[in-house]
Amino acid sequence: MNIALTAFTRRGAALAERLEALLAMEGHVCALDYPGRLAEELSRPGGYERVGDWAGAQFPRRDALIFVGAAGIAVRAIAPHVRDKFTDPAVVSLDEAGRFAVPLLSGHVGGANDLARRVAQLLGAVPVVSTATDVNGLFAVDAWAVGHNFAITDRGLAKKVSAALLEGKRVGFASDLNLECPADLYEGKADLGVWVTCRGEGGPFPETLRLVPRCLALGIGCRRGTGEAAIRAAVEEALTGWDLRAVKQVGTIDLKKDEPGLQAFCASLGVPLTTYTAEELRAAEGDFTPSDFVRSVTGVDNVCERSAVLSGGRLTVPKQAKDGVTVAAALLPDF
Repeated sequence: MNIALTAFTRRGAALAERLEALLAMEGHVCALDYPGRLAEELSRPGGYERVGDWAGAQFPRRDALIFVGAAGIAVRAIAPHVRDKFTDPAVVSLDEAGRFAVPLLSGHVGGANDLARRVAQLLGAVPVVSTATDVNGLFAVDAWAVGHNFAITDRGLAKKVSAALLEGKRVGFASDLNLECPADLYEGKADLGVWVTCRGEGGPFPETLRLVPRCLALGIGCRRGTGEAAIRAAVEEALTGWDLRAVKQVGTIDLKKDEPGLQAFCASLGVPLTTYTAEELRAAEGDFTPSDFVRSVTGVDNVCERSAVLSGGRLTVPKQAKDGVTVAAALLPDF
């Protein structure tokens, strides 16, 4: 995780520096800063003027924030910046004596509960976790989804699943993958259930919360200057029946690496754009849809299908063309 830490007293600073070192040893990227007055006392570079401004600057840049000091200071500092449990960073408050580690924000999705537990383990503190499913030792669908890198398709239904479990109601489970049914869920009929699938709609339960794994690699070819909207329209049409959130990566020929529309499309999905040379594309194994025109322009007979299978997957959606955009998709290994 990329973690920002701060403290407000000399004692808190000593604990923060110890924690920073321990977290860095585990591979986390840590950035520690102090209020200006404390930084000056400790002869540290930097130093911020207002903790609220510091928190606001860290929110979009970090996976987690750790405050060493009173929990109230942390709450007031983050309050203006809290937006969404699915995008806000984890926030943990640790008293300066190192006795209690309290997750304040994004306990499940952001990982604050797990971070608080780990901080407590490192320092010999007590993790103070108050999320209802954790307190009752029940399955937490949002934490489970994040742990498996599954997209949650319906926040309302996710809350409904947790509420049903807390009320002792039956919640079903189904999966298109070879997954064991989590504890507290049932394989069988239920009014409400969880379905792990790459499909874009429907489900085996009257109320179905779909959890979407990142199972698809796209290959895309396009004319120079093609905009994001045209690329998205072509992809959505090609992936009819699939959930767009199933896309894990996009591949294309290196001639298109600087296409603004393609870059913007990948950014909108939060997935990387991988580029291949014509030689690498020609080396892809399989039967592909050839095009003399594409060969004359790029040096290889097919860009989209070859780009898709170079991810290591098997071609699942063959070449589809729309408005100067070609799209193919490969199902990644293990799916």
